[in-house]
Amino acid sequence: MTLNALVEPFQYAFMQRAFVAALAVGLLCSTMGTYVVLRKLSFIGDGIAHASFAGIVIAYLRGLNFYIGAAVVAVITALGIGFVARRGKISLDTTIGVLFTGMFALGVFLMSQQRNYAVDLQSFLFGDILAVGPQDLWLIVALSVIVAISVVMMFRGLLYTTFDPVVAQASGIAAPRYEYALLVLLALTIVVALQAVGIVLVAALLVTPAAAAYQLTSRFSPMMALAAVFGAISTVGGLYLSYYVRASSGATIVLLATVLFFIALAIKNVRRALPMRA
Repeated sequence: MTLNALVEPFQYAFMQRAFVAALAVGLLCSTMGTYVVLRKLSFIGDGIAHASFAGIVIAYLRGLNFYIGAAVVAVITALGIGFVARRGKISLDTTIGVLFTGMFALGVFLMSQQRNYAVDLQSFLFGDILAVGPQDLWLIVALSVIVAISVVMMFRGLLYTTFDPVVAQASGIAAPRYEYALLVLLALTIVVALQAVGIVLVAALLVTPAAAAYQLTSRFSPMMALAAVFGAISTVGGLYLSYYVRASSGATIVLLATVLFFIALAIKNVRRALPMRA
């Protein structure tokens, strides 16, 4: 690929915004995905993403920004998941299944009450990062910065509660508070990624880069760094590919992340095989 071909997409303002948004989404989702993979919360990304649809519909009906509506409902749902699972003594996956289907159904119900609406539902389901406007980009970057700063400030507590919440609690760390905080941060992360890959594919972007990194290392910090690299490659590289092959950007991003996962898995298997041959 020539230099002119590489810089061609940047001639357009909408592509410039798309690349900035893709990089922010890739870095944020993959690093937060480290907690998701280690805590075995892969289902939560799909759950909160679907629940946020109700917020999108409510925002449309009230004439508000879609991100704000999605963020409010996503955070409420995340806190509800944590509260019901902890106080009701119900498994986390069951709680997620109940709440996200209920909130998604609420969104569909509210939308069905409107005879005339001009919302492109497909763009929310499958993402349309090329449609990111200046205001959307500022919101994406702002939410990404907020989540990143929060993770840095709570890094120690999140780390300890991820590996052994019982010992963390005995050491004086308020494990329940960190669990609720993580759920809120995951909710905001999912809202950031909605425009890029949509409700249907956001869970893959949250899990796949981190899962790929987990195949290559079991140490937390290297895993998070590798996940960030895989996430950035998936989003920026997927956006490049979608531009040239004229395909859905969200689907291309997730497919590239999936390819990276299987490459990492192959490298892991080769590593295992080498000592046996030796």
